Amino acid sequence: MTDIAKLLGDEADHLLSHTCTGFKKEDLYLPGSDYVDRVMTDSDRSPLVLRNMQALFDNGRLGGTGYVSMLPIDQGIEHSGGASFAPNPMYFDPKNIVELAIEGGCSCVASTLGVLSSVARRYAHRIPMMVKLNHNETLTYPAIYDQTLFAQVEQAHRMGCVAVGATIYYGSPESRRQITEISEAFERAHQLGMVTVLWSYLRNPAFKKDGTDYHVSSDLSSQAVHLAATIKADIVKQKLPENNGGYKAIGFGHTHDKVYSELTSDHPIDLARYQVANAYMGRAGLINSGGGSKGESDLAEAVRTAVINKRAGGMGLISGRKAFQKPFAEGVQLLNSIQDVYLSKDVTIA
Repeated sequence: MTDIAKLLGDEADHLLSHTCTGFKKEDLYLPGSDYVDRVMTDSDRSPLVLRNMQALFDNGRLGGTGYVSMLPIDQGIEHSGGASFAPNPMYFDPKNIVELAIEGGCSCVASTLGVLSSVARRYAHRIPMMVKLNHNETLTYPAIYDQTLFAQVEQAHRMGCVAVGATIYYGSPESRRQITEISEAFERAHQLGMVTVLWSYLRNPAFKKDGTDYHVSSDLSSQAVHLAATIKADIVKQKLPENNGGYKAIGFGHTHDKVYSELTSDHPIDLARYQVANAYMGRAGLINSGGGSKGESDLAEAVRTAVINKRAGGMGLISGRKAFQKPFAEGVQLLNSIQDVYLSKDVTIA
């Protein structure tokens, strides 16, 4: 098992002993082995959706815990195949993407329509699959920044996927169209029995001010989480908060002083707890991205992010480039180290 405290270093006590002062854990719908029965049966989700959500919970090293560890590899469209896979050319072959998820003990593998459809008959019965429906395609010149539908929900259903995923760039001029498209796609996915996962990102250059990037502020990112839950995302992916006060700094929108004085603090777990609260108090599962910058600290950053997510009441981590741009064995080790946080009885809900 991973030595979590050692990887956290000087932050170990700060992160492992913190008690949240805003939203108490007793007020949350926390992950657990009975999450589908305890939480999701309140909703309008069909038995097929519940079955497929349970399939995610039952697969991989985290099976039976109510937590998820997802491997997403759809970067070949946004970053180009070369930028994504040249560090590890084996991943130009889609089967190796799925093999990494299987060997890494992941709950599911998320990728493009082309990747998963090319190997679906070999793997759909071996690991839950999720098609990412839309992408920001960057071969268009001059560059534009928009999410375009590359797949239909029915295509994901026909190849045996248990889930569909999508991205919305909240705050962007294109977001209203994206909200409409993905709301309709998620409704169709639920009709067909699939779980819905939203990459709930912020994107607007105005969200950077005076040297601070408020794309990762707790208040703004949590509102994006809330909007994701509003269009019935079953699981919401969001970046881990790094600061707060985006509404006040940018000077737009609507907030309340209690958000900053009572419901959050500057502690990273409190900032992430506010994201969980905006996911309907955990009725939609919050998963965070698997860490920040690239480099030798990847493992420590991924474990730190997992600790914060778990202690805040989140449902797991989703980590792609940090795993597949390393040698295969190192990628498996990173995924397993993330999972060890959720398996550890020493990392508790704050």
